[in-house]
Amino acid sequence: MQTLRKSLLTFTFFIMSMFMIQLHADNPLDSPPPPPGGGHGGGGNPQGAPIDSGTGILMLLGVSYGTQKIIKNWKAEKQTE
Repeated sequence: MQTLRKSLLTFTFFIMSMFMIQLHADNPLDSPPPPPGGGHGGGGNPQGAPIDSGTGILMLLGVSYGTQKIIKNWKAEKQTE
């Protein structure tokens, strides 16, 4: 029961820290970027690929993989005792 509580607390901590990083990164006081100039092929202000949600997904997958490995190791230790 204690290990389940620790793992849930750790998982909650990582999820909340991910949301806090997201809130810090999206500062609402910033002004929006200027509109792209020119027409088709004008080469004004090209848009890049958004990495915002991809980074969050990778962080979530990493945390879940690490939690799975920890739980697997704890179960293996219990069986050897």
